[in-house]
Order: sequence, then structure tokens, then C-alpha cells
Amino acid sequence: MPQPLDAAAVRRWCRNALDAVGRAREDIDAINVYPVPDGDTGTNLYLTVESAAQAVAAADTAAPTLAQAVRAMAHGALIGARGNSGTILAQLLRGMAEVIAAEAEPAGPGTLRRALRRAAGSAYEAVAHPVEGTMLTVAVAAADAAERADGTTAEVMAQACAGARRALDETPAQLAVLAEAGVVDAGGSGLVAVLDALDAALSGRAPDASIRDRLGRPPGAHGARTGVPEPDCAAADGAPGDQLYEVIYLLDAEDAAVPALRTRLDALGDSLVVVGGDGLWHVHVHTAEPGAAVEAGIEAGRPHRLRITGLPAGPPRRPPNAARAVVSVLPGEGLAGLCEEAGATAVTAHADEAPGGGELAAAILGTRAREVVLLPNDDGLWHAAAAAAEQARAEGVRVAVVPTRSPVQGIAALAVHAAERRFDEDVVAMTAAAGATRFGELAVAERQSWTTAGICQAGDALGLIDGDVAVIGGDLADVAGDVLERMLSAGGELVTLVLGAAAPPGLAARLQAQVRGGHYGVDTLVYEGRQDAPLLIGVE
Repeated sequence: MPQPLDAAAVRRWCRNALDAVGRAREDIDAINVYPVPDGDTGTNLYLTVESAAQAVAAADTAAPTLAQAVRAMAHGALIGARGNSGTILAQLLRGMAEVIAAEAEPAGPGTLRRALRRAAGSAYEAVAHPVEGTMLTVAVAAADAAERADGTTAEVMAQACAGARRALDETPAQLAVLAEAGVVDAGGSGLVAVLDALDAALSGRAPDASIRDRLGRPPGAHGARTGVPEPDCAAADGAPGDQLYEVIYLLDAEDAAVPALRTRLDALGDSLVVVGGDGLWHVHVHTAEPGAAVEAGIEAGRPHRLRITGLPAGPPRRPPNAARAVVSVLPGEGLAGLCEEAGATAVTAHADEAPGGGELAAAILGTRAREVVLLPNDDGLWHAAAAAAEQARAEGVRVAVVPTRSPVQGIAALAVHAAERRFDEDVVAMTAAAGATRFGELAVAERQSWTTAGICQAGDALGLIDGDVAVIGGDLADVAGDVLERMLSAGGELVTLVLGAAAPPGLAARLQAQVRGGHYGVDTLVYEGRQDAPLLIGVE
């Protein structure tokens, strides 16, 4: 039965799209030959959609309106966009959101037509040098088909999807590199999956599961191909053969500063896409001069969440068999540094942006190891960690997820890791060490609420033990001492203190003195974690 385009439909759209792109991710990666044959378009689109879906799910807790839901979706895609394709998709979603949020709820067929047209137009504006035969072409075809369609919102969307599919089938005739590889455009394939997800959300039918049939012939082994010329991705000022880098960052900048930024970056490289607005921009460029690309952002505003990745000179290769690796999710740069010193790969999680399954899978595969132990270090990351493990296993990597619930449990697990042991034995030892570590945390209440220790007020210091509030007080240091004493009442041999950015001065010295004075034979380790929580405590 057809459904209205309202906030509930946006939530269904995001869930459908995440599922569809997730299932098609590897197939889309396999046909990725333009603009760079790096075999990651499907993964980048998945990460972008995942960020959009997470933003909408978070907004769902406040019963959002349609305008709030589509704005959350667009903002989530913007801050989580990956790669050329993900950045363009973020702008397409932003264009749709601009139109839908400005009109009545639920959105009617006229609003949908205008939204699709605005999406295509804004995406073309964001790309420095648009190329036909790509996802831009597919976006325009969807808008054209919608404008020719009559009927309900669901019927208009169905026609838009049909137009997008036809355009996707025609991309090899528009881009020689696709024709020679025998595939359709990878980014366009992902966009068709996203549009089909909206069609399913409005029509009430199940999402289309036949995307693989539209992809064409995967070029050899995961992107390898013979006799296909590489697209020209040389930087404007770079000599042939220069190492190219993908530079991505978010940029806080006035809108007026962006035209000059585009001009500067366009002279430094290609595949330039700058999307966003209202003071927040997402910048993507391929260049042989990554430092200059970052400097251009600094001149325009404040770059952050910077990523610089070397682009492959040839087709992507599967990771070789290598030694065992550990991937640990950690909340602060200090802990990430500690983890890396121990030989593990750290994934930094921020309070307002937890890593998704795609990002964790990319970290696992990025270790280039046959065997990987994943430490999520947070109850809320269990599902994402499980999904990441499944994705990596599909690539032939042996993965075990140790159910660590706190960073201090992850530290304990990493301390007993021994790569020379058999994999199963190593996982058992790490799991046992994590399980033998009680964990505590200090926090500050943001609002009045009920807790397991009673009612707290905004600004109260909260002491948590094993995830539950155990102490409520007015002073962080006093609460920390109370929590530590309660944790040691059951015994312990080692106390780990991880200081956050908001830890009171002298807190570590006070707690160390408390341990020395009342708990003989107990050692204390102190780390500067710089995480948001004022203090993390572990007792082994």
C-alpha cells in the first residue's frame, strides 16, 4: 500500500538504503574503475549512508517532523561522506532536503519532483568538472523521469527509479573506461540502490534485490582489468608518475570563502567536490600536493576530521597474508596513541559520532592481516562490531570480537595479547583479561533524570560502576574516590586510571595516595587519555 513521504518514510528510506547498499557493497567495489580504480566506491557509499541513517535514528528519539528528519539525514551524510561518490551522494541528499524541509508535510508529488531536480542541480554545481556517464547522469535522469510522471508521490518515485535504471544501463556508452571494462558506473549503481530504497519506502514493497544484475561484468579479480586505460587523475601541477592522494576534510567556513577555495583546489588536483553550506562544508580532492590542499582549507576556515589516503597506481589488490592484528576502538587520542605503541590499530570514537560497521570493517581490512581481534570497548558498538566482523570474514579474514565494554577492559585485553600463540588461545586469554577487569567512569549529568542510585540534577557528578550509576555527588574528585573505594572493596591487584580532558587538577595524585594508604599490594597505572569522560577506572 502506498505510503506518504513523511518522517516515518525517511526512516524507512534510510534503513532500506543501508541494507541495499550493504548487500551490494562488494559488487559495487568490484566494478569501480572510474575516476580511480581503487575498489572502494561501494564501501564509501555504505559508510555515507550509514552516517545518514545513524543521524536519522538519533533524531527519531525526539519524534522529528519531516523537515527535521530530512535535515538530519543530509547532515549525517555530509559529516560522514567518504570518497568521491559518497561526497556527491551527500550533496544529492542535501539538495532533496532543502526542498522537502521548506514545504508542507507530508510531501506531495510536486515536492518530490522539485527535490529530485534540486538534488541533481546542486550535485552538478558541487563537482568542479562534471563527467557524463557517472552518478550525476543518473541523478539527472531520475529528475527528468519524475517531471514526466503523473500520479501520487509513490508513482512519481517509481518512474524516477525507472529513469535512473535506464540511465545506469547507458553509462558504458557515455564513458569509454566503463565500456572497455564491461561494467556500468559504480557510483551510479549505488545511487540507483538509494533511490530504489526511497521507492520501496513509499510504495510499501520490498526493496529491489536485483542490483547485481545491473552491474555488468566485474572486471577480473576485484577490479583488475586488461587493456583498460587509466583515467587521467594527474594533479594539475604534478609530474607524471607523482603519488596521488585523496584529501578529505570537513571545513567550518563562511560561504563567501568557498569560491576561492574551489579555484585554489582545482589548480592542485582533480576529482574536486566541495559540498555543504551554512558554514559547514565537506571537501574532497585528488592531488599530488596534500599539504597545499590542507593549507587552502586553513586559509578558507577551520579544517577538521582530516583524512589523507594514498591512491593506488593500479588496480586494487587483496591484502596479503600477514601477521595477526588487533583493532581497538578508543575514545581519545591519548588512548589511541597508547594502543598504537602496543602494536595495535586504533579507531578513535567521538562522543557524538560512534564508528559504524563499515568503518570498523575498513580498519580490520586495513591491517592486511589474516587474523584480527576486534575490541569494541563499548556496549553500544557491539552490533557494529559484529557486522564489521561479518564483512571482513567475507573477504577471507579470520576475525574474533572480544566483548569489551570499556576502554579499560580493552587495555587489559591488549596487555595479554601474544601473537605467537594460536589464535583461539590468544582470544581466550584476551577475553579472560577483559572479563576480570571491573570498570568505572565519571560523568557529569546533562539533565535531571532517574538513575540506579536515585534522582540526579543537571551538573551533578555521576560515578558509574560496570555501566550503572552507583554514586551521585557534587564534587568530581569526591565521587571518584567513592567509586574507586567501592570497586576495590571486592579486591584487586591493579588499578588503571585514565584521565580525561575535564579531570580536576591533582585527581590522579589523590587517587594514587588513596590506593597506597588503604590497599597494600595494589599497583596503580595512570594514563592521559584526553577522552570526554573526566575519568575511566579499571580494577583487575
